Amino acid sequence: MALLSILLAALVSFALGAVWYMALAGPWMAASGVPLGADGKPENSGSPLPYLVSFIAMLIIAATMRYGFGLARIDSGLGGAFGGLAVGALFIAPWITLNTGYSNRPWSLAVIDGGYAALSCTAMGLVLGLF
Repeated sequence: MALLSILLAALVSFALGAVWYMALAGPWMAASGVPLGADGKPENSGSPLPYLVSFIAMLIIAATMRYGFGLARIDSGLGGAFGGLAVGALFIAPWITLNTGYSNRPWSLAVIDGGYAALSCTAMGLVLGLF
């Protein structure tokens, strides 16, 4: 059951990322400085590699959260959601903000990426807490 919950949490997070970044595509591309092709899409949009790497990262995050939740005895959807929010908003988002500052990129990038981290980890935590 643990492996299935990790896979489901990663899938939910990945799907949420698709919705998040489609909704914020314009501001994100402007803030990130991603090179665009003549069609206005990122030059690497045809490559499956970023999506594969992203999904593997989601699996690692979900597995690590599952392990931590086990140690903390988090075993409910609400507890998982709060635990996930703590991971996303208090660990990952600040790290993203740190990287944004040192790379001299617009702060809006930290808000977009950090917001996704907080929301995504909350959703992951909910799934992990329920299962």
